[in-house]
Amino acid sequence: MGKKVSERAIVFLVGAVQFVNILDFMIVMPLGPDFAVALGIPTSQLGYIGGSYTAAAAVAGLAASFFLDRFDRRKALAVAMLGLVLGTLAGGFATGLGTLMAARVLAGLFGGPATSLSFSIIADVVPVERRGRAMGAVMGAFAFASVLGVPVGLELARRGGWRLPFFAVGGMGLLVAALAVFLLPSLRGHLAAEHREVGFGSLFSRPLVRISYLMTALVMMSGFILIPNISAYVQFNLGYPRERLGFLYLAGGVFSFLSTRVAGAMVDRAGALRTGSLGVALLTVVVFVGFVRYLPGLPVVAVFIGFMTAMAFRNVAYNTLVTRVPEPHERARFMSVQSAVQHLASAAGAFLSSRMLRELPGGALQGMEGVALASIGLGLVLPFFFWRVEHGVSGRAPAREAEPRAA
Repeated sequence: MGKKVSERAIVFLVGAVQFVNILDFMIVMPLGPDFAVALGIPTSQLGYIGGSYTAAAAVAGLAASFFLDRFDRRKALAVAMLGLVLGTLAGGFATGLGTLMAARVLAGLFGGPATSLSFSIIADVVPVERRGRAMGAVMGAFAFASVLGVPVGLELARRGGWRLPFFAVGGMGLLVAALAVFLLPSLRGHLAAEHREVGFGSLFSRPLVRISYLMTALVMMSGFILIPNISAYVQFNLGYPRERLGFLYLAGGVFSFLSTRVAGAMVDRAGALRTGSLGVALLTVVVFVGFVRYLPGLPVVAVFIGFMTAMAFRNVAYNTLVTRVPEPHERARFMSVQSAVQHLASAAGAFLSSRMLRELPGGALQGMEGVALASIGLGLVLPFFFWRVEHGVSGRAPAREAEPRAA
């Protein structure tokens, strides 16, 4: 007999995995100016560091799509987490731009599949009528990483140097990987189902799949053309003090955590279209007043809170919606390709922003207005895609969208 673990416990464990995975990715961005100074990296090139992670995760997502659905989700997740930990620890030993990018590539090669497996597990065990709340809870890991992880990481860097957060996150990742291995049940329900092997031709032949991937690309590119540069922008363009950067992420993370829970419940009640469109509208306003036409006297913390809140509503709606697109037996393959699209689009956004920006004397970034307008433009077309995908899955029977897990 396998382990009997409640749905709530599985959601908690997956959330812990995502907390480490997201923290590994998030901590690099606010620390950017710190290791830019220590390693002699121009701030205008920080997008390349984030982009190297996402590009590697994109490659890993495509490769993993060939085999992830053939394995127990628990075992596959354990391997992905251990690889992520190795990449994170390697970042703490970097000596320059090249070695830091190499470490982030290693982390991305395993972090991408870890995300795919996490969302596949949630879709496997949580029925569609409760999936919005479950996804909101798991995505609360993003907010929790902002509330707790990023401020603590910034303080560790301030006291012990920029390398220390990499080692701390790596150690935490080892602990969470062990918990996932020993506490998660065997997840083989997708293997027991009778189905034929689904190839890429079959997967991509469905219009709804292609549309969902295009929606994914727009979501990620609109975010990551802006996100890697926020820390440098608020410090060097807006004069926000480095010693208060932890508070900025703490405040934004609190509101993001609350927003993910509200957004998850709203998705279950009102649907992804309304919830996601609300997030897009709010994000458009915040990005415009915070990055395109910054209003003198507007608190930086208010801009950051608004940004994190809007992102929570938009992204919970998006992530919940796409879990309804694949059939259970092709879920990990679908999610792996989606992860590849996510990270490729994120890398494209980060690399594009590095091409659009120029560092001025003193570290200020020239060209942020254009970057912000590009982010707004990409985001404004998303409500159409929310509507199209939600319409495409609305007639699907709930039995086809979830399967019982194998004990």
